[in-house]
Amino acid sequence: MLRELLANLPRPEPDADLLVGNDTGDDAAIYRIDESRAMVATTDFFMPVVDDPFDFGRISATNALSDVYAVGGRPVLALAIVGMPIDKVSTDVIQRVLAGGAAVCKAVGVPIPGGHSIDTLEPIYGLAAIGMVDIDNIKRNIGARPGDALILGKGIGTGFLAAAMKAGTLSPEGYREMIDCTTRLNDIGAALGERADVHAMTDITGFGLLGHLSEVCQGSHVSALLDLDAVPILPAGRALAQAGVNTGATGRNRVAFSDGVALPADLPDWQNNMLYDPQTAGPLLVACDPGAADEILALFHARGYAAAAIIGHCQTDGPVITVR
Repeated sequence: MLRELLANLPRPEPDADLLVGNDTGDDAAIYRIDESRAMVATTDFFMPVVDDPFDFGRISATNALSDVYAVGGRPVLALAIVGMPIDKVSTDVIQRVLAGGAAVCKAVGVPIPGGHSIDTLEPIYGLAAIGMVDIDNIKRNIGARPGDALILGKGIGTGFLAAAMKAGTLSPEGYREMIDCTTRLNDIGAALGERADVHAMTDITGFGLLGHLSEVCQGSHVSALLDLDAVPILPAGRALAQAGVNTGATGRNRVAFSDGVALPADLPDWQNNMLYDPQTAGPLLVACDPGAADEILALFHARGYAAAAIIGHCQTDGPVITVR
């Protein structure tokens, strides 16, 4: 649907300083400001995925800042985007949402000097984030090379957790797992941007693992071999998927990205769904030189991403993605 909506829009006029636009569905726009530096600009917002207003603000802010880290940048400024039904949501609740977002930004030294608010039918919160990146350190969702190792930085499964949350069936343990994952910033992306052996990078969000990996492969003119057993999955998310919990977005992702994806004939439905599960504040996906994969994985682990794992590699032939 997004591709259809954008298909007939006029393309931006050629601009040598616009280093990254919307040609490949990258994580952020990047604009040159001098010979060595560029500005990163992105925005992200959504309706509540949890009931607690402070946690909602934290998750939304983490999700928005992730796009800056995914291109190898560092966020330096954010503006709040707030839509609230002020006749239904109290001032105290709105303040808690804002405080949650501010807490995440404060932890990484990002000020929120303002923003914009409107009266809406449903609560909405997010950020417009501005970052900086050295031009030589820009990472995109294209650039992966044959032989590259694929590293996933966090476990997947938050879509199932969010679905259970909305249904009122999420356990306290599942809630803690969801909050721990969705408020864990992908700030390692700035360090990965400094490495020449990292060839491509993106964050796994609404299109799910197979959707975003498909974009990497197609934009890089490579294919991928994915080791299903190596993909880290959040334990509570796994249990919910196995119990039959699902989301509408999972099906839409499957329709949008199933072409060129080869799955095992006996793949259980829950694993099929997991691969297309839309993530909130999801993990970084990194394509790197295979000789550096162990070192980069160790860096993830040292920075507290305990679930990070090498999940496959890029190759030159076969379907866009082969899952084995």
